[in-house]
Amino acid sequence: MLNKRHLPSITALQCFEAVTRHLSFTRAAEELNLTQSAVSKQVAQLEELLQHLLFLRVRRRLQMTPAGDLYLVEVRKILTQVEMSTHYLRSYGGETEVLRVSTPSTFGARWLVPRLKGWRLRHPSIHLDLCNEQEADDLLQGRSDLAFYFGQGSRPGTECLKLFGEELVPVCAPGSLPDTPFTDPTQLTDLVLLQNASRPQAWHDWFDSQGYQTEHSYHGPRFETFYMCIRAAQVGCGVALLPRFLVEEELADGKLVIPWQHAMPSPDAYYLAYPEHAAEVPKVRDFVKWMLEQIDNP
Repeated sequence: MLNKRHLPSITALQCFEAVTRHLSFTRAAEELNLTQSAVSKQVAQLEELLQHLLFLRVRRRLQMTPAGDLYLVEVRKILTQVEMSTHYLRSYGGETEVLRVSTPSTFGARWLVPRLKGWRLRHPSIHLDLCNEQEADDLLQGRSDLAFYFGQGSRPGTECLKLFGEELVPVCAPGSLPDTPFTDPTQLTDLVLLQNASRPQAWHDWFDSQGYQTEHSYHGPRFETFYMCIRAAQVGCGVALLPRFLVEEELADGKLVIPWQHAMPSPDAYYLAYPEHAAEVPKVRDFVKWMLEQIDNP
C-alpha cells in the first residue's frame, strides 16, 4: 500500500485529464473553474510525484510525452470509476439497501429477469444489483449477497436452495433441416454440432444416452455462453444442445425447431445460494421468498 504522501489527489488527476484534452492550461482552468497557475501547479506536483514529465512545450504548444499517454489511460479509468461510484450511491435514498445477486448470463436474461417484474413495487427499499460474475468465493468474500448457479447443491459455508432441473434438447433453425427426416441422431452431425464451452461433454452424453456413438460429438465451433449458441443456431450455423427452458420462446415462435425428439435430463440442477450467516438478513430472506413464489407460480 502506497503511503498517502505518494497518492495523487483527485484534483490533480482532474487537472491532468483536462489539460490532455485541451493541451492548454488556460482552457483546462476555465473548464475546472480554477486559475491557470493552480492547474499548472497541480500538474507539476503530479510530475514530481511520478518522477516523469507528462507534457513538453514544443514551439509554445503543449505536447504529451509517452509517459503522459500511458498515465492518461489509467487516470481516465480511475476518474470514470469514481464518477460511477458516486452516481451509484447518489441514486439510492437513505433507507435503500442494495442486494447484489450474481447469475449465469443467459439464465439471468432468459429466466431470472422476467421473474423480477413487480419486485420493486413490493420492495421499494431494496435495490437489485445483478451481475454475471461467477467466482466460487463471491458469496463468502461478500461480493454477492446471493448467487444463482448450475451444479450440485453443496457449497461450503452456504445455504443452497434447489430451484429446478433441466433437460437438454437439440435445436436448429427450420431452414437448416434437410428435406428427408433424420433416421438416427448421428445424422445431426451433418448440420454441424455447436459446442458450449461450459458443457464440453454434452453432445457425447446426449448421443450415449440413446446408445449411439459418433467421432464428431466434440467437433464444431465452441461458444462461451448459451445465448451465443442460441443465436448461432437461429441464424443457421448448426444445431445446438440447450436446456429446453432457455429456448421455449424461440420454439413457440418457430424460430427454432427440435430436429430429433430426445430430451436428456441433466444430473445437475439450478440453485440459489446465500451465506449461512445471512439466512435471517431481511433483504436476503425477502428475495428467497420472492423466488420461491416464482417457482410455485411460474
